[in-house]
Formats: sequence, C-alpha cells, structure tokens
Amino acid sequence: MSLSAVTVDVLDPTPPYEQLRRQLADLIGSGVLSPGDRLPPVRQLAVDLGLAAGTVARTYRELEQAGYVRSRRGGGTRVAPTPPATATPERALEEAAAAYLARARMLGASAEAATDAVRRAALG
Repeated sequence: MSLSAVTVDVLDPTPPYEQLRRQLADLIGSGVLSPGDRLPPVRQLAVDLGLAAGTVARTYRELEQAGYVRSRRGGGTRVAPTPPATATPERALEEAAAAYLARARMLGASAEAATDAVRRAALG
C-alpha cells in the first residue's frame, strides 16, 4: 500500500515519528485505512519518506501500543480490526485542526488569521 498523502515536514519542530504517528492515526480514525489494511514495511516507508528505519519502527510501535495496528513477524503491520474508541472522524479532524493551528502559530499567524486562511481555501 502506498501512503502518498503522508509527509514529514522537516521545518516542523514536532519530531518526525510523532508527525508520522499522528497522520497514520488520522488515516485509520477517519476510515481511509480500513481494518486489515497492511501498512508498508518499515524500511520501505523509511526510504519513501527519507527517514531512518528506527523512526518508522518507533511510529509503528506507538501505534500498536495505542491499539491502531497489529504487527506480526512475517505478517507485517496491519490496521487493527477495531480501532481505539477515540479514533473517530471527528477526533481525527480535531487533531488535524490542532496541528494546523500549532503550525500557523509557529509561522506567526493568529488563530483568526489561520481560520480566515481555512475559509479562503474552502471557497477557492
């Protein structure tokens, strides 16, 4: 499976493993990744994103501890049959909004300016 929408922003002060964890959790919580879907192997995703394999492995471990995925030796890492109760589309949207707002503030924008930018994007 290709996760072309997943990116890591090197200018973001959030550690890469956390950026990746949040994006994958959002994809699972919003239903883009369905139960049983297989995630790319650690090394493949690391190469695709220009990360160290250990960074991706840490992301997968944290997702597994949170109940988003299950890993089996020889079977890869797959989306868990039942995502955590907090993994809902609404929660994923709230987390995405919070991440966007944090990024906007790092750029020096106010919450109002960030909200205005979203409105303009939605209209255009």
